[in-house]
Amino acid sequence: MSEKKVALVTGALGGIGSEICRQLVAAGYKIIATVVPREENREKQWLINEGFNESDVRFILTDLTKHEEATVAINEAIEAEGRVDVLVNNAGITRDATFKKMTFEQWTQVIDTNLKTLFTVTQPVFLKMLEQKNGRIVNISSVNGLKGQFGQANYSATKAGIIGFSKALAQEGARSNICVNVVAPGYTATPMVTAMREEVVKSIEDQIPLQRLARPEEIAAAVLYLVSDNGAYITGETLSVNGGLYMQ
Repeated sequence: MSEKKVALVTGALGGIGSEICRQLVAAGYKIIATVVPREENREKQWLINEGFNESDVRFILTDLTKHEEATVAINEAIEAEGRVDVLVNNAGITRDATFKKMTFEQWTQVIDTNLKTLFTVTQPVFLKMLEQKNGRIVNISSVNGLKGQFGQANYSATKAGIIGFSKALAQEGARSNICVNVVAPGYTATPMVTAMREEVVKSIEDQIPLQRLARPEEIAAAVLYLVSDNGAYITGETLSVNGGLYMQ
């Protein structure tokens, strides 16, 4: 059994996911990181880039949209570590198009990756947390799951669904000391976003009251707060980190 607390993070190799892992490792966690097959062989370079030791991370190579295969892989990883204290559901994709031009494939790809995988990943972790009578789950939504976004009917639907899912699960987990919350980032300075044309980034920043993109560290810090001892009385909530782009 791991002597450290264990956090399972999906989408770990992305911009926000990497920073979440970095802050969790700094806080003393061991990471279980899911890696999709197309990212295979990136793990070692990622460890080097992030300054992690191999003992800091256990990788699960699996396609989360394949329910049976992924469930087996997740259960094996949890059994190997003997515990799981934190789950961060961060994996997600976009397939943007106006709804009138959106294909059914674009719709289902986003639903399958952003929403269906919540069941596949969360259920085995939740069952272990019920057994432990303790745990923290943080699901990553988006400002566009709160306000909607032109050309993102599929993405906005899934990110709104994550919020409803989290509120329901928070009620089921509360008596077992399992807190379930959401972090809803605004536009964030990930490598994908900062690689866009300068004028496009500037047009995004002009819409934001704080006049800048979020830093991945700021999103990760919100996650770390919710899984910390100071976040122990927060459950069923959505923490927006969007620079004032959308105020509820």
